[in-house]
Order: sequence, then structure tokens, then C-alpha cells
Amino acid sequence: MKELKINQEIRDKEVRLIGADGEQLGIIPNARAQELAQEAGLDLVCVSPNAKPAVCKILDYGKYRYEQMKKAKEAKKAQRVINVKEVRMTPNIEEHDLNVKAKQAEKFLGNGDKVKVSVRFRGRELGHTDQGKVVLDDFLEILGDKAVVDKKAKMEGRNMTMYLMPNDK
Repeated sequence: MKELKINQEIRDKEVRLIGADGEQLGIIPNARAQELAQEAGLDLVCVSPNAKPAVCKILDYGKYRYEQMKKAKEAKKAQRVINVKEVRMTPNIEEHDLNVKAKQAEKFLGNGDKVKVSVRFRGRELGHTDQGKVVLDDFLEILGDKAVVDKKAKMEGRNMTMYLMPNDK
């Protein structure tokens, strides 16, 4: 969390002051703002130093920092990290192997991860990239309504890749 300037650390000549209860007190000299903060028994905190003039607020700095840290912690809890798992195949994969790979991808999708499905072409297989497209279509058909295509199949060098996301229905 970034540190804010408080009390004597504020060096601006004039500041736009916001009172303890949230009302706008207008643009006043820094010394007067310091006096008002001391009279209220609170701190003068520069909440927006880049504004012209800087925006300062009269508040309890310790309590303010505690609230900010609490908000940051809650926001971090709400985040969901999405991992990308990869399933690799060849263009001449057998049906049973394709089903095994589909089961693996289904498990990844069940955990809420994205799945990168790639078909690797070697040697003369590069002449038959259409076969890779057929394999990816079959793979998607096996998964059925458990997956949604995030990025369609596309050739990238020697690989044809497609990205799948879990279907949230």
C-alpha cells in the first residue's frame, strides 16, 4: 500500500480541504488546514497529491490505513487465478487415446482452468494439417457442452492450437 503524506509532510502552500464529516471546506492555506486538523484531534492527510491544488482530508490516519488494508485483503480474496493447462496430441491419434485426453481436459475444466489443446505435426504430417483440424473437432465433440471455445483452432508453427474454457451453465 502506498504511503500518503500526513500533517507536516505536506509542503503545498494551498490545499483543497475536505472536513472530517466529508463536507468541502474549499481551498485554504496549508497552515490553516493544519490548525483545523489539530483542533479536531485528527490528522491532515493528502489523499490526492497530483491534483492542483492537492486534495487533503481531515481524518484519523491509523483508522484510514486499517480500512484500506482491509479493503485490499477482501479484493485479493475475491480474485480467482485462472491457470492454463495443456493437452497435446498428434494428428493420427487413436480414438481411445483421444477419449483419455478428453477425460483429462474435462478434469481441468471442472477445476475452472482454461485448456490449451494442441496438435503437434512432425515431418510429413505438416502436409496434412486438415487432419489436425478433424482431431480438434472430434475432441470438442467428445467434451460436448462441458467446454466453450475461447480461441478457435489456429496454426502456430508446427502446432495447431485451440483454447477452451469451462462452460458455466
